[in-house]
Amino acid sequence: MTPQVISHGGGVWSIKVPIPDNPLGFTLVHLIDTDRGAVLIDTGWDDPASWNALADGLADCGVAVDDVHGVVITHHHPDHHGLSAKVRDASGAWIAMHAADASVVRRTRANPPGRWYAYMAAKLMAAGAPAEHVAPLVRAAEEGRPRKLPGLDPALPDRDIAPGELLDLAGRRLRAIWTPGHTPGHVCLHLEEDHPANLRGNGRLFSGDHLLPGITPHIGLYEDPDDATVTDPSPSSRLRSSRGDPIGDYLDSLERVARLDPAEILPAHQHAFTDAPARVGSLIAHHEERLTGLHALLAEPRTAWQLAERMEWNRPWAEIPYGSRNIAVSEAEAHVRRLVKLGRAEVMPGGDPVTYVAV
Repeated sequence: MTPQVISHGGGVWSIKVPIPDNPLGFTLVHLIDTDRGAVLIDTGWDDPASWNALADGLADCGVAVDDVHGVVITHHHPDHHGLSAKVRDASGAWIAMHAADASVVRRTRANPPGRWYAYMAAKLMAAGAPAEHVAPLVRAAEEGRPRKLPGLDPALPDRDIAPGELLDLAGRRLRAIWTPGHTPGHVCLHLEEDHPANLRGNGRLFSGDHLLPGITPHIGLYEDPDDATVTDPSPSSRLRSSRGDPIGDYLDSLERVARLDPAEILPAHQHAFTDAPARVGSLIAHHEERLTGLHALLAEPRTAWQLAERMEWNRPWAEIPYGSRNIAVSEAEAHVRRLVKLGRAEVMPGGDPVTYVAV
């Protein structure tokens, strides 16, 4: 077995599928042996090198791609769902996903790229981004750019995953745990079986991006230009981009996972680890620290862009690449909206761009 494949015992393996030009390096695609054949949890990025790594990894486990019986997707992001269509085309496997993320997939496929560019441009302007930052998106929308962004043609799932559902995997007990936050339909999968090494705890948890050993997952706004059901604290219609409260969703979901107390966590990045309650505690503390810091910054009115410029990231703001700045602004706004929901901040009336202040 190559270093790209790790056997976790009990008919469970992980395969390192590379993500091109990304500091994460790889997605851990998990393989579960069932009485009806192999089932994958996530599939990895849609790229020829990634596809080859997945096929080679499956072969190391004694499985051909066309032997795959089913695919369970933790969430819709392209480093998790990207190769799902190719796996299904090669094997006839079903694809399962939570309905909230399946809805995002359907709208992503239905919208022309120009609509997404225009939506992101308007959203960034409402967040206070400078004109020079927004200009490339405006040009892309006006020029009708082709689909160059990853994940704009994701596979439509065949099955919905219901929260609490025991998935139909012959001979295995894999239960879906709805853990919104990173995406509205993110799920963790709890393997309700004794740990093969008899570790203390309750089975094993495939945690996707919800719980990672050394990374704090991105929690930003739930992007969706067509969701007319959004309730937004801002008077600006250009901010109709956040379904609910992603930070609150995430914190609640973390506590749900901690109560499971799994013996081992098998995440989609980095490596397997133990002691979920301790990791959950550190992540909750991190977000509380973020909220406290933002509340202090809001002693004077600021936009989401101005907050992001002043927040602590893994490098100085001047060194953060273009795309990562957009992610940072989304995360800043998700946190400040949490403060609004908690009654610790409010939206300044008549603001354009939208400006927040502490209360």
